[in-house]
Amino acid sequence: MKKFIFDVDGTLTPSRQKISSDFISLFYNFTQKEKVYLVTGSDRAKTLEQITPLIYNNCQRVYNCSGSDVYEGDKNVYRSEWELPLDVEKFLNDELDYSSFPLRNSNHIERRPGGVNFSILGRAKDPFFGRSEYVKWDKDTNERSDIADRLRSNFPDLSVALGGQTGIDIGPYGSDKSQILRDFRLGEELHFFGDRMDKGGNDYSLGEAVKKMGGYTYHVSSYNDTKSIIISSDRRKGS
Repeated sequence: MKKFIFDVDGTLTPSRQKISSDFISLFYNFTQKEKVYLVTGSDRAKTLEQITPLIYNNCQRVYNCSGSDVYEGDKNVYRSEWELPLDVEKFLNDELDYSSFPLRNSNHIERRPGGVNFSILGRAKDPFFGRSEYVKWDKDTNERSDIADRLRSNFPDLSVALGGQTGIDIGPYGSDKSQILRDFRLGEELHFFGDRMDKGGNDYSLGEAVKKMGGYTYHVSSYNDTKSIIISSDRRKGS
C-alpha cells in the first residue's frame, strides 16, 4: 500500500506562508485519491493557517511539532508532555546574548508540544520582519549550524535540527521527524517529500529512515517541485 508523507514549509507552501492558490485544488484532489500524511515542525494552529482546514482534515494524520502532537482531523491522538530543561533554556539565552545579529523580534524560544523552536531573530506577529536579512546573515555566518553543534556537544540527550529558514528545532533525543514511523510498517510503500533533506536539516532523519524501510524520498526546493512530481505521477497513471 502506498502512503505519501509531506513536509509543509518549503514543500507544500512557501516558508511560513499559506499554500498557493494554484496548488490548493491539485493537492486537495491528491488527498482524496491517496493516503496522505503531513509532518511539520509547526503547531496545529499555524499548520491550519498554512494549508487550510479542508486539506488538514482530509489527510490521514497530521504530525505537528515533528510528530510530538498528532491529529486525525480535530481529534488529538498523541501529545508529548516534554518540557525544556532549565539548563538548556539558560544556554539558549546565552546564545541569544552572544549573537551579534542586530534585528530582533520577540519570542525567541517558542514552546511547542514535545519541543521548542529557538530563533535568534525571534517570532512576532509579522513573520517577515527581518527574515530576509537573517537568511542572508545565516548563509554568511553559519550561525544556526554552529549553535546546533554546540547544543549537541553540550546536551547529547537532545534532538537538534535546523528548522525552516531561521529556527532550530529542539526536543528530547529521538523526537525528530523520524519518530512518526512508529505508525508505519515494513511492507508499506512510503514516499516522503521534504526540502531539508540535507544532513542537519529537519527532514534528514525521516528521509534516511524511510530509505532504510525501502521507501522513496523526494528532495524538493519548493512547492513547485512537489507540484510537478504529483502532476507527472498522475500523467503516468493516466497513460
